[in-house]
Amino acid sequence: MESIDEKFLDPLASAYIRGYSRRHGFPLREKELLNQPLAQLSDDDMARIYRAGQAAELKLYRFKDHTELPRVQKTLGFLRAVWPESLLDVGSGRGVFLFPFLRNFPGVPVTSLDLLDYRVEFLNDLRLGGVEQLTALNENICSWQQPDHSFDIVTLLEVLEHIPDVAQAIRAAIRLAKRYVVVTVPSKPDNNPEHIHLLTKDILTDLFEKAGCSRLKFDGVPGHLFLTAAVD
Repeated sequence: MESIDEKFLDPLASAYIRGYSRRHGFPLREKELLNQPLAQLSDDDMARIYRAGQAAELKLYRFKDHTELPRVQKTLGFLRAVWPESLLDVGSGRGVFLFPFLRNFPGVPVTSLDLLDYRVEFLNDLRLGGVEQLTALNENICSWQQPDHSFDIVTLLEVLEHIPDVAQAIRAAIRLAKRYVVVTVPSKPDNNPEHIHLLTKDILTDLFEKAGCSRLKFDGVPGHLFLTAAVD
């Protein structure tokens, strides 16, 4: 049998194409491919699903694996050491961290918050297509009304530099976490107009301590600052 290109064999891409097809009625119409449990899809099944998505020009490049990015590796390494019971990922964006998390922590419930409707819709297609551990919500961390300690670990990865009220976002994350808040931010100025803060170690220390969290551990990866905050 002809070998199958590995890019076709991504359960996340398969889930997205299936979820999109369930909402729109295309490009995938075969009931056996739409309804089979995601974990039971064969390599041939995933290749057929992927090719249907390609033919419909769905944006499958979104599923490029970013695991090798140093900041993603650092975060995944920490999470493997503490193994979360549940995760809140704030500002999941294009899934640079979220997709490696889903691939490496199967079955761990993860809730994604994002302010952009189309990103939430995209992630909910994954859930509709079989990624049942994922819930995506259109919410603002600063105003979201959720019970205290609702999530084992909260991740704020490449997001605080975008938020006008950084202090409120940090307070909310600490309130929602049972064990840890994990942060990555750029460590030097850049030309991204959406980056409205440059958050240094001293600034983050001050913000977390004022929010009542002082058990902080900092580390660096190329171009970024990595912080884990143990919730008291």
